[in-house]
Amino acid sequence: METKNLTTLMAIIETGSFQKASAQLNYAPSTVTAQIKQLEDEFSLKLFEKVGRRMELTQAGKDILPFVESILQNVEQISNYKKELSEITGTLRLVAPDSIFIYIMQPIIKAILHDAPNIRLIINSLPSDDINQAIVNGYADIGVDCNKGNFPDTVMHPASKPFQACLIGSAFINPREQDFITPHQKKSVGMIYNEPNANYQKEITAYLAKKDITLTPDMKLQSIEAVKRSVMNNLGIAYVPSFSVEEELKNGSLLQLKTELDDKIYPAVCVYHRNKWVSPQMELAFRILHEQLGVDFS
Repeated sequence: METKNLTTLMAIIETGSFQKASAQLNYAPSTVTAQIKQLEDEFSLKLFEKVGRRMELTQAGKDILPFVESILQNVEQISNYKKELSEITGTLRLVAPDSIFIYIMQPIIKAILHDAPNIRLIINSLPSDDINQAIVNGYADIGVDCNKGNFPDTVMHPASKPFQACLIGSAFINPREQDFITPHQKKSVGMIYNEPNANYQKEITAYLAKKDITLTPDMKLQSIEAVKRSVMNNLGIAYVPSFSVEEELKNGSLLQLKTELDDKIYPAVCVYHRNKWVSPQMELAFRILHEQLGVDFS
């Protein structure tokens, strides 16, 4: 059995397709297909099935996944034996919502790569709802997320630095639409969001309902940057993490719309699997997350 074939198997799981895995590993697509065929012949089972646009593991594939991970972890431990941190190799897989990756994780990623330049860093921006499952399924090593207060038993979730959120509008928003304190209003603007199930988004939804403030239909976009750009163009309002709009509020391209939630603190967490082997690169990430976000892994 070739361990490189097992690495290819994990890459397909991480990326969701043979084509993306081939690009990530710098292989020809035919090479990826041949490697998986070789594994299926060796194991005498089918590993993948297509679900929509993604390649998903079959039940048999899911059953053997822990053994595949164990083999690759053992190989990694041997290859890194007695190496300095700057010399270690291996993979570190990080996941977080779009806003956290763009505005919080950049210096953390930079510090990880500075101390361990030879590791392969895989970064995926996922909806908040999908992060716990990525940890449970082994698709990611560490996630940073808002605290939704509900975690699987196998997921550890030490607290991270909390954040605040704010309601934003365009610099050109009609002054009559800027009041979100007075109850019993019907407004001609709609909410724009990219994380409908994030705890802060649920909070503003409940707040508006309690105030009996009615908006026009919502708009859902794929990224925090698209949300901000749409609000700037006066297509609606948005409730977003304050750290994601500091620059725009300062230069006046966005306005903060006052609410009674302006002082509310939203908890955040770092998540990882309780039973996962902690690799040197994970230990490094834990240290940097502790230094920069105050995460307590003790």
